[in-house]
Amino acid sequence: MRGAVVAAVGNMLQGWDNATIAGALLYMRRDLAALQAHPALQGLVVATSLIGATIVTTFSGPLSDSRGRRPMLIASALLYSLAGLLMLWSPNVPILLLARLVDGFAIGLAVTLVPVYISETAPPDTRGLLNTLPQLTGSTGMFLSYCMVFLITLAPIPNWRLMLGVLLLPALLYLLLTIFFLPESPRWLVSKGRMKEARTVLQMLRGRQDVSAEMALLVEGLTTGRDTAIEEYVVGPTKVTLYGPERGMSGLAPGSMFGSAVTLASQQGSMLDHLKDPVVALLDSLHDMSPPAGGTTDVPNLGSMIGVHDRPPIDWDEENSGDDDGDIAAPLLTMEGEAATSTVGIGGGWQLAWKWTEGVAADGTRQSTVKRMYLHEEQAEGVHAAALVSQSALCTKQEAEAEVEGGWREVLEPGGVRHALVCGVAIQILQQFSGIGGVLLYAPQILEQAGVGVLLSRLGLRDDSASILISGVTTLLMLPSIGVAMRLMDVSGRRSLLLWTIPLLVASLAVLVAASVAPMAAAAHAAVCTGSVVVYLCCFVMGFGPIPNILCAEIFPTRVRGLCIAICSLAFWLADIAVTYTLPVMLASLGLAGLFAIYAAVCCVALVFVALRVPETKGLPLEVIIDFFNVGAKGTLPTLHDDDDHY
Repeated sequence: MRGAVVAAVGNMLQGWDNATIAGALLYMRRDLAALQAHPALQGLVVATSLIGATIVTTFSGPLSDSRGRRPMLIASALLYSLAGLLMLWSPNVPILLLARLVDGFAIGLAVTLVPVYISETAPPDTRGLLNTLPQLTGSTGMFLSYCMVFLITLAPIPNWRLMLGVLLLPALLYLLLTIFFLPESPRWLVSKGRMKEARTVLQMLRGRQDVSAEMALLVEGLTTGRDTAIEEYVVGPTKVTLYGPERGMSGLAPGSMFGSAVTLASQQGSMLDHLKDPVVALLDSLHDMSPPAGGTTDVPNLGSMIGVHDRPPIDWDEENSGDDDGDIAAPLLTMEGEAATSTVGIGGGWQLAWKWTEGVAADGTRQSTVKRMYLHEEQAEGVHAAALVSQSALCTKQEAEAEVEGGWREVLEPGGVRHALVCGVAIQILQQFSGIGGVLLYAPQILEQAGVGVLLSRLGLRDDSASILISGVTTLLMLPSIGVAMRLMDVSGRRSLLLWTIPLLVASLAVLVAASVAPMAAAAHAAVCTGSVVVYLCCFVMGFGPIPNILCAEIFPTRVRGLCIAICSLAFWLADIAVTYTLPVMLASLGLAGLFAIYAAVCCVALVFVALRVPETKGLPLEVIIDFFNVGAKGTLPTLHDDDDHY
């Protein structure tokens, strides 16, 4: 929790910057003649920070994979501080552009790596809540910044340099917090073989000494199971029945809820069912299952039938040079009467086990393979345990590090990683083309054009002060909406929130368009436009705001997570630049009605994409999610057969 809060301060500074530049633009144009003479230069002042974020994003992911998440977040805090100093000085447009570029470097590092850090440190059952913290801190930063800007606008001659330069104070606070209170990501430490450090960090984060199960899970996360298959076990009092692919069978047990749901998804159905991504159908069926009554402790016979070693199969560290490796020659899956221990609980109703299989190669030699099993229990006659089975991470330290270095090959080849990357890039682009970046950056000007000054004319405020005040109040109203999203993120889930909030975005934009073209009194027009913008922003921060970053931080394996996040962030920033740079021109040529009509159309496209291509990831360990993408990347869902295999 502590690390997530500290990391999320980086997003608070991004929100702070968004609000200050939105307010300062109103006064820059009056003070800097170049901005008055060249309107396109005004868009460049805003877009320069986005260009900086885009530049740093291209290498921030791979660099964080090699150097760590913590050093990059400290670098972000240092860059924020330098940008604050430069903006406080800014004697001319070139220096201002340099300051905005440095500020963009800081924003790019924070926006790219904060969700990664939180996802890698948070437990599965609260990961959604904690990953919504950046949205909360970002909006809080916007509100505080709007309050500061509003107070400065009350002065006879508002100082825009002071508006921008105040960023230095929270940036220095962020620097101190990252240095003294931000631990390194345990998943990154495991990927580098620093097992003792990872265990120490996990013990501090979880508040307990026994973290062996999670350590085993993090080790398994070093490899991506491209050969992942779904197997279904029926555990009875005296035997385990395996329904698996070894002899051409379906991998799904007759009568299981999971098997039935997958079968229905793969058989003849509606057009929507056929268009759905297989990953979406698989995870929908998983979340539709009723959890076992009382949890996994009610089915102890599962542990007596499927056994694992007391220690994870890998326990290497720089200090011990692999002396503590587990005995990989012993059976890891125990059946019918052989001695066994319980499976390893990894959270979210999932357990981790290993099975030892032997076979005969083409040359007649015997081959042995260790496969990992992510088991999910169901309540049915006996006990059903659906399992994702793939190659285990039983390898040497050097082999694991070689796999981490081969990230580009993993991304470019067909498989679960590329499948997840397409989903991540698409949802980031759709989020930006829904217009949120432009609305936030130019909110004061948009509201001023909508006539909000009419609403506050009795307060004696200038139009620019009134628009900034309305922006601040709007941001304040967003905070309770984010609180609701935090509560529902791990209950209703990411996909459900998107499917409920995106239609509300479309409706609010449609009302705004109608109000802009229909004749009405000035006060009524201003009220309807302001209300529509408020509803749009409040619904956005509940779903389309935080969820794309949450999803992108969840759906990639550890060894290429930084690289894939960088690719998704690059798509995000390129789309953001395009929207932000063109928004003033579109606003001038199309007006509010045309502008928001385009945004509404994009939101409709986004709704269709979410319904067909975005899976539900709530409550799942990160390492399990990518295995579902590996299954879905095969393009087809398994179907049931009547044969079975008994062990």
